[in-house]
Amino acid sequence: MGRRLFATPRRDWRRIGFGSAMLVIVLTVIGFVLLGEGSVRIDPSDNNQVALGKRLYATACASCHGAALEGQPDWQRRLPNGRLPAPPHDASGHTWHHSDTFLMSVTQRGPAAYPKGYLTDMPAFRDSLSDREIAAILSYIKSEWPKDIRVRQNRLNSAR
Repeated sequence: MGRRLFATPRRDWRRIGFGSAMLVIVLTVIGFVLLGEGSVRIDPSDNNQVALGKRLYATACASCHGAALEGQPDWQRRLPNGRLPAPPHDASGHTWHHSDTFLMSVTQRGPAAYPKGYLTDMPAFRDSLSDREIAAILSYIKSEWPKDIRVRQNRLNSAR
């Protein structure tokens, strides 16, 4: 009879507190799994990101895509093995025809980013470069494009 109408026993509050804490932890973990390292920014106007990307590009990408982003010769003609040579990443290539999301995926996943049966020598960099480093490389590449090309490529990002 001494109980109040809306009173909750102390042990119920502990359960509610524990349940709430577990819910926050689970939602945080789900967020990190779904978002990876979080929302990495690809920003060709960020001088620090571009400088990091230029250094990383030189060590991870230039051997195939060229020191000046020029790609391999005859990059649009299939090799005897059915694969295409590495394309240029400058304005003469097709990199800027793709969204940042696709470019991140291709760089992270390599052949797994393409439809089944598509042959490519592009390696997956997920295990050797962080998302932040890949974003820096893409920032460097984009910083080398003429302004009108960057505007066109940014429209692809806005359409998503």
